[in-house]
Amino acid sequence: MGCCSGRCTLIFLCTIQLLVALERQVFDFLGYQWAPILANFFHIIIVILGLFGTIQYRPRYIVVYTVWMALWVAWNVFIICYYLDVGDLTKDSDLLTFNISAHHSWWSEHGPGCVRREMTQPGVGTVDSQSYISVMGCLMEYQYIEVLHSGTQILIALLGFVYACYVVSAITEEEDSFDFVGGFDPFPLYHVNEKPSHLLLKPMYLST
Repeated sequence: MGCCSGRCTLIFLCTIQLLVALERQVFDFLGYQWAPILANFFHIIIVILGLFGTIQYRPRYIVVYTVWMALWVAWNVFIICYYLDVGDLTKDSDLLTFNISAHHSWWSEHGPGCVRREMTQPGVGTVDSQSYISVMGCLMEYQYIEVLHSGTQILIALLGFVYACYVVSAITEEEDSFDFVGGFDPFPLYHVNEKPSHLLLKPMYLST
């Protein structure tokens, strides 16, 4: 019963992780954040692998999922530090785009309550005029939205890590106990020796 409830919880957590990861992947694509896009891609694959292993009682797949959860927590901690400008990290750099573009988080211009205006620089001719985008009225700064996303990922990943360890332990114990009573023995302990039965007809002689 414990293993069944643990499996059901882990299946639920994997499903939630897939939904959250797909939602995050969409917004990272819109913001051309190539490093998070690759990380989300691998994350979705490993979560599907862990979900399959949980449903099919494959502890090795669940172990791979468990290891990835630890790496996923570390990655999201890095993302939090990046957007909060911890240490030498700064959210204004092009680190997440591999320095191939100047795009930033999609939420920086499309956050809740944000008003996006395109303004032309004064003193520039109309032919070669340059414009810049002004964002005002945001209810929440985009870096805190990204931190909230990463914090949610960390919480779900930690729960998945704990339940994955529990399910692997429970499945391993069940396999050991089943093997101990001869469940995997191709020759059972008690078997019946089947012998072919032949009906032998012998002639009968009557003495007179």
